[in-house]
Amino acid sequence: FDKGLRSYYYEDFETALTEWLIDANQGNVLAQYRIGYMYANGIGVPKNEEEALKWYRLAADQGYASAQFNLGAMYENGLGVPKNATEAVRWYRLAAQQGYVKAQDQLGKMYAIGSGVTKNEEEAVKWYRRAADQGYGEAQHNLARMYGAGRGISQDYVEARRLSHLAADQGLMSAQVLLGYMYANGKEWFPKNPEKAARWFHLAAEQGSSTAQNRLGFMYFRGEEVPENLITAYMWFNLAAGQGSGEASEMIYAVRKRMTTEQLAEAHWLSLEWLEEHPEARYFMWTWPKWPEEHR
Repeated sequence: FDKGLRSYYYEDFETALTEWLIDANQGNVLAQYRIGYMYANGIGVPKNEEEALKWYRLAADQGYASAQFNLGAMYENGLGVPKNATEAVRWYRLAAQQGYVKAQDQLGKMYAIGSGVTKNEEEAVKWYRRAADQGYGEAQHNLARMYGAGRGISQDYVEARRLSHLAADQGLMSAQVLLGYMYANGKEWFPKNPEKAARWFHLAAEQGSSTAQNRLGFMYFRGEEVPENLITAYMWFNLAAGQGSGEASEMIYAVRKRMTTEQLAEAHWLSLEWLEEHPEARYFMWTWPKWPEEHR
């Protein structure tokens, strides 16, 4: 197995696959999982979900938690096999019982929405908590929402806030957006704090959240929580619109009515510079940021 692993890390995928096939056919669970991963993601081989399923299953049948989780995800999403939520839950449970945090969180989600199992919010909370206690941000965020809504557990806003911060501090974008709104709107149990709202929206926007980008656009356009800045407002609306936000697309035209030609050009270049600094965000763009009509 180690020889294949060295080849894999040196991106000699052909040799890695050859070595791992020998090991996998002798029952090596790590090799079986790795081959499944290569076929699932098209690494060194044409992407083949049926082949990935075959190798994941061999590893999962030996109790390998990562393979069990991936097999569950394939059943849930219908990848290489017809969708089957019940079968997905079965594999998630096997991995979750071994302490695999992603499986625990996903099993919690299945119970929360009643997919593949009877809806049971108390059971959802149980599985979210197991993953959250291991520090898994997604589960901390999901558990925070359960506490905030009083679903499956007594409502506890203080605990919801604590868990939201734990998840957001790990960089979980959805938790950062949630904190941004909570600080922006304010509640008795969550004092309004414009500076913190802007900070969390900025962190989420820098990760590519169109929701946060749109909200920042409004904040800079109206001078809420931050000084008014039409150029920055246009940039954030432009980036959000590029991801398909209809509201941001409409706001672009409202902002540009108050801008000079020079300001529009600067805002456009800022959009392009942001994309240059965040190349991964291009995968989320539906359209390229708009070039002001005056400069076309």
